[in-house]
Amino acid sequence: MTDVDVAELPAYPFIGPDDNPFIPVKGADLDRLEGPVGKVRLPFGGWAWLITRHEDVRQLLRHPGFSSDQYKPGFPVLNPIPPKQDDASGLFIFMDGDAHSRFRRMLTADFMIKNIRRIEPLIEKDVVEALERMRSRGAPADLMNEFALPVPSMTICHLLGVPYADHDYFQHHSRVIMDRNSGPAEVEAALGALAVLLGRLIEVKRNEPEDDLLSRLVAERVVPGELREDELVSLAMLLLVAGHETTANMIGLSALVLLEHPEQLAALREDPDLAPGMVEELLRYLTVVRTGLPRLAMEDTEIGGQKIRAGEGVVAMLAMSNRDGGVFADPDEFDPKRREAHRHMAFGFGLHQCIGQPLARAELRIALVELARRFPELRSELSLADVPQRPMAVTFGVAELPVTW
Repeated sequence: MTDVDVAELPAYPFIGPDDNPFIPVKGADLDRLEGPVGKVRLPFGGWAWLITRHEDVRQLLRHPGFSSDQYKPGFPVLNPIPPKQDDASGLFIFMDGDAHSRFRRMLTADFMIKNIRRIEPLIEKDVVEALERMRSRGAPADLMNEFALPVPSMTICHLLGVPYADHDYFQHHSRVIMDRNSGPAEVEAALGALAVLLGRLIEVKRNEPEDDLLSRLVAERVVPGELREDELVSLAMLLLVAGHETTANMIGLSALVLLEHPEQLAALREDPDLAPGMVEELLRYLTVVRTGLPRLAMEDTEIGGQKIRAGEGVVAMLAMSNRDGGVFADPDEFDPKRREAHRHMAFGFGLHQCIGQPLARAELRIALVELARRFPELRSELSLADVPQRPMAVTFGVAELPVTW
């Protein structure tokens, strides 16, 4: 890589102001970093190119000359990672080319929009049960931990066939995995604990299959020899962790946005058909993957007019690209009627775009509609500045959201 005085570079990742969880980057950092491609200092040593403009991020994420393999030499590591495991594990988000496509194809049908629509009654049931349970306990309540977190946990458990009774166990280990303060040994231990849980469950599915994703993958992929059991364990772990952590944070933050804009909460109550457009704007406005998406250049190329050489790391900062004023008018404003909101990249872009986005959209839409309908007098117990945040989480969120009604 090019000789660079790393100590003189801005430290990455950046954290928004303590008093406003809706702002992904502090004003001083924003002034330095928005616009042309620049260099940043990485948390575990070295540097990388930071890509912040909307079109530059799109170009990067669809370019075949960049790798997602975090174990390649020179990869811009943003979060603690455990020692490298078997190259054929099912963590396909860290794979390239045919290896990535192989695993992704196994899941595509289950996460297609038409299949997600079939399970929407199940999602609605989970949402209603969580809300009524919260109501029965009485006000005040912690909306984050009593509603936002249980809903996607219940849904992904139903989808995969994981007993919901295990949710405290996998939520605890998921939080360790998704916390940038966790060390590599802690992450490895959490991954190992989940692997044991899922390995035992897969054996149960082999002998007593049910109507769920794990049972189908065992019967259709493992038994014929297309998929190894340890690969399925890794694949299931990825879906379990990613399938509830990101959506839980989106539900919690979205509820907070609507509590700060009560007129929008009232509008949603009066007209639930506003929900799809509102969800797209919330995804753009909040962009919970605030650490960005790291990639490694495998060939010389040019992004945003900047030459990037093979072996250099880059980071696509989704949160800033979704606030690009050249694409989104008044980008720092929450506007549920924004026509261009669908152009956001909250789920990434290109071949690695999140496969679970139809499920996340459905959960978010149903959760917000039912919350607005069943709690018309909902209000926050805290000022926006006092809501505790989780700035060191891989997917940003709030730690608690005390509410009353």
